[in-house]
Amino acid sequence: MTQHAQAYDALDPNGNITIKWDLMTWNPDGYVAVVTIFNFQQYRHIQAPGWTLGWTWAKKEVIWSMMGGQTTEQGDCSKYKGNIPHCCKKDPTVVDLLPGTPYNQQIANCCKGGVISSWAQDPTTALSSFQLSVGAAGTTNKTVRVPKNFTLKAPGPGYTCGPAKVGKPTKFITSDKRRVTQAMMTWNVTCTYSQFLAQKTPTCCVSLSSFYNETIVSCPTCACGCQNNGTESGSCINPKTPHLASVVNTPGKPNRPMVQCTSHMCPIRVHWHVKLNYKEYWRVKITITNFNYAMNYSLWNLVVQHPNFDNLTQLFSFYYKSLTPYEGLNDTAMLWGIKFYNDFLSEAGPNGNVQSELLFRKDASTFTFEKGWAFPRRIYFNGDNCVMPPPDAYPWLPNASSRPVISLLRSAIIILASWVFLLAYA
Repeated sequence: MTQHAQAYDALDPNGNITIKWDLMTWNPDGYVAVVTIFNFQQYRHIQAPGWTLGWTWAKKEVIWSMMGGQTTEQGDCSKYKGNIPHCCKKDPTVVDLLPGTPYNQQIANCCKGGVISSWAQDPTTALSSFQLSVGAAGTTNKTVRVPKNFTLKAPGPGYTCGPAKVGKPTKFITSDKRRVTQAMMTWNVTCTYSQFLAQKTPTCCVSLSSFYNETIVSCPTCACGCQNNGTESGSCINPKTPHLASVVNTPGKPNRPMVQCTSHMCPIRVHWHVKLNYKEYWRVKITITNFNYAMNYSLWNLVVQHPNFDNLTQLFSFYYKSLTPYEGLNDTAMLWGIKFYNDFLSEAGPNGNVQSELLFRKDASTFTFEKGWAFPRRIYFNGDNCVMPPPDAYPWLPNASSRPVISLLRSAIIILASWVFLLAYA
C-alpha cells in the first residue's frame, strides 16, 4: 500500500496541513521569512505538547534570529565571532513558544505551545506562525534555495510531507485595507496524516447498549493491547491500587504507560446508549471516558457515522457540524465540547468523562431498531478510528416473531394434556 493510499481519508478527502514559507525581505546575506502552518483538516487537530517542524537546508544556511518560535538545538556555531546565530544546524528542528512569551518575541498567530485547532472547530486558531532571519543564503529569487526533507510531528509521528514547491507569492492586505503587499517568494509544503504511521495500536474503542436489551456490549477484548503480556504497551495501572495518586504522580519515567487496567486497554472509550423511544423521535446518550492517568485531552472532538444524522433535531452540551464530503450524503457528524464547559477531557478518574444526548427525528422510510440499525457505523476520536464491536454482538431487539409460535405450542400442549386427562378417566 502506498503512503498516499494510507493517508487518504474518505471523511476528509481534502484535509491536509500546509506549510507556507513566505520570504518577506532580503538581507545582506539572506532573507527574513514568515513560516505559517495551516491545519486544513476538518476534525484532526494538534494537541499538547504541540507541533515540531524540521527540515534540511539546501546549502550552508544558518538562522540568525527567530520570533514566535525557537529551534530545539543551537548546533555548532564556533566559527562565528561576536554575533552568534540562533541555530547553525544543517537540519534544524523548530517548536512553538509557550503562552505568556514576552510581546517583543511574538508575532501574530504564535505562542500557543504548538496547539492548533481543527478547521471545523475554529478556523481562526487553526494556524501557527513563526519568523526567522536566515543567513548564508541566497539574496535573490535566482540564488536562494528551497529547504528539503520537511518533517512534521504533531506531536508524534503520523505525518508525511512532500517537497517544497514554489507557488504564487502570498499577498497581504494592510490593516486599513487600502494597500496590498506581497512576499518576495512563497514556498508551499503539503503534509498528510496516516493513522498507520502514527501508532501501531488503536487509541480508542466503542461500547454499546440500549433500553430494549439488557446486554451491554463492551469494547472488544484487547482492542488496544492486552494486560500482562510482558511488553511495555501491555502494562497498566489498577484503579484499586493503594495510594493511587502517589503512583500516578511519581516523577520520572515519562514513557511509562499510565492507562487504567481494563479488558480493552484503550486510553479512550466511547459509549453509545440508545436511551429512549418516542412516537416521532428517539434519543441517544454518548459518553466519552478517559482511562489515561497521564493525559488530558483539550479541544477533543468526535466524528460519528450514522444514517439518521440527516434528521438530528437537538443536541445537548456539545457542538455539532455536519461533515458532507460527498454531495447528497449527510450521515457523518462532528461533535466537540463547549469552551470552558466540557471542551477539556480530564485524566482518568471521577472527572475523566464528558457526555451528551442527541435527539433524532424518525424517518418512516428508514427508521428501525432491528439488526443494530440504531448504532453507529464508525466513530473517530481526535481523528483516530475507534475499534467497534463485531456487528453480530450488537444488542438486538427481542425476537417478537417467536412469541406467537411459543403461545400456540403452549396452547397445543394444554389441549393435548386435557384430552389425555379425559381419556384416562373416561
